[in-house]
Amino acid sequence: MTAKVKPISLVLIDDNRLLREGIAAMIHAQPGFKVLAASADVDEALRKVREAKPDVVLLDFGLEDHDSLSLTGTVHDEVPEARVIVMGLLTTQEDVANYVRAGASGFIMKDASFEDFFATIRAVAGGAEVLPQALTNSLFTQITRNVAGTSKARLLEAVRLTSRERQVVDLLAEGLSNKEIATRLHIAVHTVKSHVHNVLEKLALRSRLEVAAFSHAAGGSKAFDV
Repeated sequence: MTAKVKPISLVLIDDNRLLREGIAAMIHAQPGFKVLAASADVDEALRKVREAKPDVVLLDFGLEDHDSLSLTGTVHDEVPEARVIVMGLLTTQEDVANYVRAGASGFIMKDASFEDFFATIRAVAGGAEVLPQALTNSLFTQITRNVAGTSKARLLEAVRLTSRERQVVDLLAEGLSNKEIATRLHIAVHTVKSHVHNVLEKLALRSRLEVAAFSHAAGGSKAFDV
């Protein structure tokens, strides 16, 4: 008997009622997803996120009464297991870079297709980072430059990484998701999540993308050897 796959749980925050209800209905119609809440009330939505710890938070870029960027940071800091996808963002490098630094894990652009929408949610829920294709190279270069400019003390902190954590850093630099890293290293997905969390803590970084950028800037995991 095939084991039942747990649906991807979501909280949707969008203050445009028509869009919010349309997106929620579209998600409901697809198997493998569960909308826990769809709200324009940020405080109410945050309470649900803290309580239910969804896999994904879908956040509208253009909230009128709230700062979507700071809200991204709040979710990332308070409920790190809830991965934020920013919706409706224009493809500007500066905005995307700011959201990545705040902790966003994916982006659904204004011109995204139906297939792109659900592919992004599935990928982010699986532990991947999904950047706007048109900006990937330039954005990665910018983040690498920013991370490379951090203090040398952070490099010294890196020597505390274990050999397994260094392996995880290398695989993050390859763009692998948690599931793919688990398969490559023959360990459980929850173990990968624990290693990623430890790496972020030790390097004082906020996102998997920044870990990848840091690794490239430092010359790979060999830079973390004692």
